[in-house]
Amino acid sequence: MTAGGGTGAGADTGEFSRLLTGHRVAAGLTQEELAAAAGVSLRALGDMERGRTRGPQRRTVRALAVALGLDERQGDALDRAAQCGRPRGVRPGQAPVPAQAAPREPLPEAPAGAGQSALALPRDIADFTAREDALAALVGLAADDHPAHPRVVLVSGQPGLGKTAFALHAAHTLAPRFPDGQLSLDLGGMSAQPLTARDALGQVLRALGVADAAVPAGTEERAGLYRALVRERRLVLVLDNAADEGQVRPLLPGSGPAVTIVTSRSVLPGLESVHRLSLDVLAPAEAAGLLARIAGRERIEAAPDATAELARLCGYLPLALRIAGQRLVARPQQPVAHLVRQLAAEENRLDLLETGDLAVRPAFELSYRRLPAESQLVLRRCALTAGADFTAAVAAAYAGRSSARTELVLEQLVDAGLVQPATPDRYRLHDLVRLYAGERLAADETPEELADARTAAGRRILDRAAAYGLRFDPEREQDDAAATGAGPERLTEAARWLEYEHPEWLAALHQAQRAGRYREVVDTAEAMHWFSDRLLSWGTWAEVFQLSVDAARALGDRRAEAVHVNYLAWTYVTCLHRYQRGVELAAEGLELAKELGDREQQGWALTYLAAGLRYLRRHREAIDAYHRASDAFAEVDGRAAMIGRLVTLRGAANCLRESGRAEDAVDTRRRALAGALELVDRWSSPLMHLLAAMTAHELGLDRAALRRWPAAEKAYRQALVHYEAVGRPDSMTKTLTELGTALIEQGRPEEARELLTEALTDLSADGPRPATPGR
Repeated sequence: MTAGGGTGAGADTGEFSRLLTGHRVAAGLTQEELAAAAGVSLRALGDMERGRTRGPQRRTVRALAVALGLDERQGDALDRAAQCGRPRGVRPGQAPVPAQAAPREPLPEAPAGAGQSALALPRDIADFTAREDALAALVGLAADDHPAHPRVVLVSGQPGLGKTAFALHAAHTLAPRFPDGQLSLDLGGMSAQPLTARDALGQVLRALGVADAAVPAGTEERAGLYRALVRERRLVLVLDNAADEGQVRPLLPGSGPAVTIVTSRSVLPGLESVHRLSLDVLAPAEAAGLLARIAGRERIEAAPDATAELARLCGYLPLALRIAGQRLVARPQQPVAHLVRQLAAEENRLDLLETGDLAVRPAFELSYRRLPAESQLVLRRCALTAGADFTAAVAAAYAGRSSARTELVLEQLVDAGLVQPATPDRYRLHDLVRLYAGERLAADETPEELADARTAAGRRILDRAAAYGLRFDPEREQDDAAATGAGPERLTEAARWLEYEHPEWLAALHQAQRAGRYREVVDTAEAMHWFSDRLLSWGTWAEVFQLSVDAARALGDRRAEAVHVNYLAWTYVTCLHRYQRGVELAAEGLELAKELGDREQQGWALTYLAAGLRYLRRHREAIDAYHRASDAFAEVDGRAAMIGRLVTLRGAANCLRESGRAEDAVDTRRRALAGALELVDRWSSPLMHLLAAMTAHELGLDRAALRRWPAAEKAYRQALVHYEAVGRPDSMTKTLTELGTALIEQGRPEEARELLTEALTDLSADGPRPATPGR
């Protein structure tokens, strides 16, 4: 380590040095490159960045601005900062008088150079890539020559993110501004016996030139001597791989210009007064850039698609990317696509992500082995979740714990860097951590334990899915709302859970089918069929109702088979737009319902048959089917049958309008709207308001087809009233658009523009909403 003199530069000089260093780092230039481009000496540039030059000449500042590619505003700001540091009375262009170095207390004799210290920085990585924002933040923090408080930066994140590489790269970048030396100490945080604070202080003190005999015995005495030694020194200390807060605190300066960079897999939440930099995986473009710098730009750029897939399979994790790049270097004749094909097999991926002394699995293993047994179990069971992210409640179902306890353990896993927060109430596993956790599942738990965990979790999740799905059942909706005193909020809560957690309940449904729990499958699908109207774009419903059809057949339950074949027919017509297949399934459902003498299911089968025929432009057959469906529903009591009759009237009116009989469509639609309003009066529930809104909207379309714009406007506004009653669903945008058209046709374009602008703003701000039902 080398020792150097201090500076007498003030705050103004510090501003110029901060700006200059920040612009250079942002431009990706070394000091050597900037000095050559600007035509200044490397020593002069180093003095400027260290604040030893009070105010460089204007032509020098301009040359630097040009070399850095600064715009006029940035160049002027750099010049003003330099001007503040020029001594008064010095004309532009005149060389300033060098600042006199401030006296400094003598330091203990240090090693001849940093390179000879046992704690000298390891070499920087030549192909270091990305992390520009984090590096700029750290460099900016270090630019102040006279900080009010010691600069301590904690770099944290999951295993494999390159925290050590970043810290060392940052230390090398800062080296010119910290001439008193740069040290790096591995604290062994992931080892069985991490370095104690006492032993770490001993190593640092010796590296600072303290003789063995002069090193105090106790931890506190060593810490006190260390703080005294670094109080006036401009040095960088990297404390790599910290275990916990207690290991780090004694190694932090009490004051002075030193910069301490701590790396840890843990966020060390108890460490006070530190600047935190949390690293994440690389962006796809950054990952491709790292592969190019390792394996060769020409080779990588020649296979952009394979490179993108390789980066994805590596989870954009720097360690995995480096290993993949090194494998390509070792196999120059192997195309990138070959490695992609090998890594695509999940069971082999962690085995392949190992080359030489670099490996992904041991990086995770070190963290896993340090976890308490309960945390290990929760991490393993998180691998059973089906979604990209999950809540504590879902993880609790797999872990067999309470939601509150599981949330506490998940937060501990976040602190340990093995689980990442996705949103305030959701968590996620990195893809490679998920694979590792899956390996631990197979190794640490028996097949019987896993089967029991999946079954228990599946039942817990399906019970909740069914309970939420039943909230949309028109036979229960009003009664439930009256009993709980809650209205649309209960439906919003249910819809949000069913939508966000659909990977979990769908996986649980498949698992129940494989396990032969057929009644659970049928009951869950039955509970959710009214909710299915809310998300018409989901192809998921084809999976759900095909499972329930197969389960009903396995049970030998003919009525359940008829019901769920009808649901499947609806899915093919309404969601998948495969109308011919939908017509075939509806005909199958109709025959089953006839065999059973079930008039309600005959009505629904005819309704879905008619809908498919309508979309196939077979309007006469469709209208006939709608009329037959209405007759069937008329023989059945209950809200579902009343809704069925309303749906048949709406469908018949649509056929009439589309076949050029708009006047007849208006008459039929009026009857449908009267029926919808009767439902609202009898059961003022969100579903009934949605049906009324859709029917009024369609009446507006009928009147628009006849160019009766004032009447169409009236119908659209009536639809909006009912949409407002249920929380402004997404389908409301269609009515707003049609209302805007009606206003324009009446010569009121400004009113239309104001309406649509306000609607767009409101709907965008409120976020996604449930869709209008189509049954």
